[in-house]
Amino acid sequence: MKGKHSVTVANNVLRYRFEIQRNITIIKGDSATGKTTLVDMIREYYENGEQSGILLQCDKQCVVLEGRQWKLLLDNIHDSIVFIDEGNMFISSNEFADAVKHSDNYYVIVTRESLPSLPYSVDEIYGIRSSGKYGTLQQTYQEFYHIYGNADYRESFSPDVIIVEDSNSGCEFFEYVTEEQNCQVVSAGGKSNIFKKLAGYADENVLVIADGAAFGPEMDRVVKRISMKDNQLLYLPESFEWLVLQSGVVKDTEISKVLEEPSEYIDSEKYMSWERYFTALLVDKTQDTYLRYEKARLNSAYKNKKIVEKIIGVIPKKIL
Repeated sequence: MKGKHSVTVANNVLRYRFEIQRNITIIKGDSATGKTTLVDMIREYYENGEQSGILLQCDKQCVVLEGRQWKLLLDNIHDSIVFIDEGNMFISSNEFADAVKHSDNYYVIVTRESLPSLPYSVDEIYGIRSSGKYGTLQQTYQEFYHIYGNADYRESFSPDVIIVEDSNSGCEFFEYVTEEQNCQVVSAGGKSNIFKKLAGYADENVLVIADGAAFGPEMDRVVKRISMKDNQLLYLPESFEWLVLQSGVVKDTEISKVLEEPSEYIDSEKYMSWERYFTALLVDKTQDTYLRYEKARLNSAYKNKKIVEKIIGVIPKKIL
């Protein structure tokens, strides 16, 4: 599945309206915020249609996945938006992650827990809140909101240490950029290790740079740690490859179009996260050029002064 899809679900009391654009959307929040009610309404409409008294508008079929037979049921669901309520333990399993990996569905998952087996974006973690009443029937309008807003980059931030996810091209790039700045670049060896790495730098100014396209499962604990510190900062671009594409270093009309509306080009069945798509796109667009990109090792062309300046120019100036 590709693209953005608007969903409206309503009865004579409640109305939910939201838009999803990636294969995995997470809804978090405390009890009594309407999460389970949303799933219940979608289930009831799917089973009883208009006789349920529920209005459901979407250009894709909306279904609820649950129970012990989830895998058998999912095998027969295609090109749909699949809603899963909390309490279904299979959502944290590797088996479910494998099923999602090559699926042509979008998934909306209600959960209070992080799901480390799924690479979901920090931009697709939502809560539900009430924002007023609707007409004379006293309907309550429900909307989704981002739990993690834009980072506060403060007035200025000069890092002593930069923690990156992996020891690949992105790590090499930041090592090169900071080699004259008395700044140490450290690879965490994977996003799940960043939390532990942060604990080892309590006194230094630490900047964490990670792939926002797949960092969602780590957000809760990393944000809680950083929020207690004045000397730790989190920067989450989609990926390092996205930074390169966004910089304009690679001149290509298609790249510009993709960056304007990524969801229209990224097929969820082929790419489990946007990070993987941006890597594939950069590799494809540079393969026969002097900017040939490889994720495992940085091409020396990316150390050219003008190219470095363009890539760094995408990063907020206050943090690096």
